[in-house]
Amino acid sequence: MNKLFELTGKIVFISGGSGILGSEMAKSLAAEGASIAVFDRNEESATQLAEQINQGGGKAMVVLGDVLVLETVEKAKDHVLSQWGNIDVLINAAGGNMPGATVAPDGSILDLSLEDIEKVMRLNYLGTVVPSQAVLEVFVEQKKGVIINISSMSAQQPLTRVMGYSSAKAAIDNYTKWLAVEVAQKFGEGIRVNAIAPGFFLTKQNEALLTKPDGSLTERGETIIEHTPLGRFGDPEELIGTLIWLCSDASRFVTGTVIPVDGGFSAFSGV
Repeated sequence: MNKLFELTGKIVFISGGSGILGSEMAKSLAAEGASIAVFDRNEESATQLAEQINQGGGKAMVVLGDVLVLETVEKAKDHVLSQWGNIDVLINAAGGNMPGATVAPDGSILDLSLEDIEKVMRLNYLGTVVPSQAVLEVFVEQKKGVIINISSMSAQQPLTRVMGYSSAKAAIDNYTKWLAVEVAQKFGEGIRVNAIAPGFFLTKQNEALLTKPDGSLTERGETIIEHTPLGRFGDPEELIGTLIWLCSDASRFVTGTVIPVDGGFSAFSGV
């Protein structure tokens, strides 16, 4: 049996663990034998997810806290260590957008809310930096660990109107590469840092932007599909193969990368 992709016994700490992508990742990694610490502010949704995993034969716990408050991440980390002994993988899946950080169809950049832009930058960027700071202490001590950040197609090809989120995810790309070099040079080859850049996945969060009530595509949805060589939106479960690879020893010589899972969107020039 090829054990390159083996995750049995791995302990995975997922911030934003009960979110759309985080929950899919949590369930899939649990199915591969990993133990999942679901870190989230929403106790109800995090508990439902952990119960679903546990009832399905997996192993999960809930740790509550805020990715922007170091003390709560530290407390959650310490609880996981007290129960399970170590942490092998950190997935920074917390993130999101706000209306005021996006230009409305009939608006312009002059209408953007600086307050909302700041909130989006804090949630997506600092919400990745803070958990990384906390969990890196564990990785440095054990001289081994994996950090996986969540980027976006809008990081390298800024999406029209989506100013705040695009800027925040561009910062994630830079931070991923910077941190990978920093930890490798200071603490050795055992600690790796990478990111996944999802393409366009149709979810409850964006379906009103991409599809009409009758299920047909909006103008924006049509443009995205036209620029996606595979000709469709992705399904969250299609991120999992890349995630398993990055979590496992199969990618042990891979660090500082941002892996697109986008149906070819980032390769399409439009010509």
